[in-house]
Amino acid sequence: MRIALITPYGRQHRNGNWHTAARWAHFLREAGHTVRVQVEWDGRPADLMLALHARRSYASIRTFAEKFPSRPLVLTLTGTDLYRDIHEDADAQQSLEWAHRIIVLQERGPDELAAHLVPKTRVIYQSAPDSARLPSPAHTFEVLAIGHLRTEKDPFRVALATAYLPEYSHIRVTHLGGALSEEMADTAEMAQNKLPRWIWAGDVPHKTVLQRLSRAQLLVISSVMEGGANVICEALAADVPVLASHMPGNIGMLGEDYPGYFPVGDERQLARLMSKAESDPAFYADLVSHARSRRGLMRPEQEASRLRQVVAEFEQTSG
Repeated sequence: MRIALITPYGRQHRNGNWHTAARWAHFLREAGHTVRVQVEWDGRPADLMLALHARRSYASIRTFAEKFPSRPLVLTLTGTDLYRDIHEDADAQQSLEWAHRIIVLQERGPDELAAHLVPKTRVIYQSAPDSARLPSPAHTFEVLAIGHLRTEKDPFRVALATAYLPEYSHIRVTHLGGALSEEMADTAEMAQNKLPRWIWAGDVPHKTVLQRLSRAQLLVISSVMEGGANVICEALAADVPVLASHMPGNIGMLGEDYPGYFPVGDERQLARLMSKAESDPAFYADLVSHARSRRGLMRPEQEASRLRQVVAEFEQTSG
């Protein structure tokens, strides 16, 4: 099939949506499909449109739905659209109605949808290939936070948490990710000056992110809104356990009984969990065990198979 894959962010942004689009294009091309990845649909004929983000890709979705109303339109809900836009934005809501299939990135995603939309919804976990472990730094408990500095990520929560760590702690937190505004950059510089355990490394290549993960001992995700963070897949692929804010997108990735949750916005509890992970081997082993149990959901072969199955539903219908 000829597939138009629409992502609201191009290669230069190097964010989660772009990485998802690039990975999915690869999976679909391997299955024999012709795939064009575009930020906005150029109008060239396509047998199927696969669009990421209900609101940001609305213009392409609308044009395709109007020009080819009988051709399959598959909509993937990421983070801000799943947990914000579809509840308050008319364009995002219309995108849901036009879609013949809806993809969510973790098992709690369907909870956000109206009942009539659930039957056409499919869950596809994102994935990452296995990553070999590297030796962790000596005399340091290496903690990472990964992602651009933006409000939805609550990016300075872990920085604040470092102020509540015990004096004897060897935890060092490094944040990998660029600032999306001058205000965020200024806040990061100020935090780095006042909180010596927290380091802002800025925007780094994805290859560097994976290298740093492979030697880290812990990943922290403090988001207030998350559709299904691919960085969780990358952490689990590197056998790195996660401490995550207790919100639906993270629960859908890590499971209801995961022991590494802290209340959204609670830096004191986050500090307690970080300290416990560093000093309590049994707790750390429990985190690792639970993370490994979820790893099987997030392997590339699983993601590729589920994505191809969604497309195959329409191949069979049209065939």
